[in-house]
Formats: sequence, C-alpha cells, structure tokens
Amino acid sequence: MPEVDIFLIGVPKAGTTWLAYTLNQHHSITLSDPKEPNIIASHRGTFVRSNEEPDWRKFETLFNHKGLKLDASIHAFACPLSPSRIKQKLPHAKFILCLREPVSRTFSHWNMIQNTNESVDNGVDWSTFEKAWTDNRLKGDSMYGQSMSRWLEEFDLDRFLIIDSAILKTNPISILERVENFLEIESIEYSIDENRYSNSAASRRPITTFGKVTRVFFSIIPNSIKSPIVEKLKKRDFNIYNLPLLSRKGVDYSLDSKHYKICGEELIHDLELFEKLTAFDTSKWSKEISNQLNNL
Repeated sequence: MPEVDIFLIGVPKAGTTWLAYTLNQHHSITLSDPKEPNIIASHRGTFVRSNEEPDWRKFETLFNHKGLKLDASIHAFACPLSPSRIKQKLPHAKFILCLREPVSRTFSHWNMIQNTNESVDNGVDWSTFEKAWTDNRLKGDSMYGQSMSRWLEEFDLDRFLIIDSAILKTNPISILERVENFLEIESIEYSIDENRYSNSAASRRPITTFGKVTRVFFSIIPNSIKSPIVEKLKKRDFNIYNLPLLSRKGVDYSLDSKHYKICGEELIHDLELFEKLTAFDTSKWSKEISNQLNNL
C-alpha cells in the first residue's frame, strides 16, 4: 500500500471540505479521490458502522499525483478503532484536526441530515434535535475530549495540528501557513474562495425522485466514460444534483438557546477535558455555550 502521510481526521461541519480541496492546490500534497475513502475507520459516514478490518490495498488507487498523501476521512476522529489501526500501519502519520464550537457543530450536522434525509433512509428518528442528541452517531463527533484521549494513547501530541474552524473564515491564509509549517513544505500562493468547496447544510438539497433515477443511471456508466466528465465538473465545483429538476430547496433550522440547553453542559465538561489533554484554548467556545445557557 502507498504511504499515507496526512489524515484530516475531523470534524464534520467544521470547514474540512474547503480545507482539503484548498490544500490540494499545493504541489507537495495530493488529496485522495474520493476525499473521504473511509477505509480505516469503522465510522463510514454519519450512520454506517463496520467492524471489518481495513482493506489497505484500496489506497493504491486513490492518489493520482506525487506528494504527501492526504486522506480526509473526517469521521475517523470519533472512531474508537482508528488510532490503533493507523499506529500499527502508519506510525509516522500526521493529523490535522479542524474543530468548531461543538454545539453549533452538532446543530449544523443535524440540520444537514434533515436535508439529506439520511436518518429516514437509515430508519433512525432524528426528527428533533433533542432526539438526535441521544444518538452517539451525532454526539460522538462533538465529544472532542473523549475522542482525543484515545488518539493520545497511540500518538504524541506533536503529531497533531489543531485548528479553530472560525479562523478559516476570518484569516484562511494564516491557517494554510500553519499547515505548511506543520508539514514542513514550502509556502505557496493559494486561490482563496471561501464559497467554493463549501459544504453548508443549506447546500445539501434533498434529491428528488428524478434525481435518484439519474444517480442510478450514472452509477452504471463505466468509469472510463464518466471520469473525464466528473473531473471537469469537479474543477468547476459544479454539482449537477443542485439543479432544480434533480433536487429541491431544503429546510434551514435556526440555532437558539434551547438547543444549547439540550447538550451545552455535557459539552462544556468535555471541552475541559480536551483543553487539559492538548492545552488548546477552548475558553471562547465554553463562554459562548455558557452565555447561551444563561439566556434561558
């Protein structure tokens, strides 16, 4: 198997899609295709879980260019099996961890699932945020301290670059420079477009019946025929399933204090653990959560 050098391990709804594709502009980095191959983790997306051993040979087909190989399977952070699996095969790997204030992250994740209907498709009742929070498939991605404690059993802290995703919006260049320093690669000029490659909940439009039929049709077309078309669309950041005939406008719920009440206290305690483990300052997030709890 090819040596995977970097893992962008988390978390969902924290700017990781934008960061992964922007880093892919660097000549010394090659991003896996697909971006999230989900080979190592037992968490293969929000709902799918598998205890099968990783098929490491699959990595042989994922990287098209030379350079440091980047796997952006973000659900790996919350997976309890990923740290030991990676340590066994890739002990020198480095990890980029992009985080967000955890209540807003959780809410955004839930909101996205409402638009994709994934919970319904998987026979899960996430009809309210309160119900969804009781499911560890949502909660686990926000328990940063709990997850980090498992990773630090296998890897030293200096193998991790921890990023506040809010800075991706206010000062993305500073984050990219930190990544370059962390990976010990030269600095380049990036094409910065904050909207391109964004993965907002609002952009996840529910697929129509015709859209589902179209998806099935494209799935049976040989890769040799459709790959050139897909690559051209990717370069233009164009998703055909956002066309009105193939999808419809989704709902966009508003985050407010009642959502903080559901999970805020638990997440404050977890942030305390994360800061104790990493020395990463989480006071701004804890303060925001506390302020929202005090507004009740």
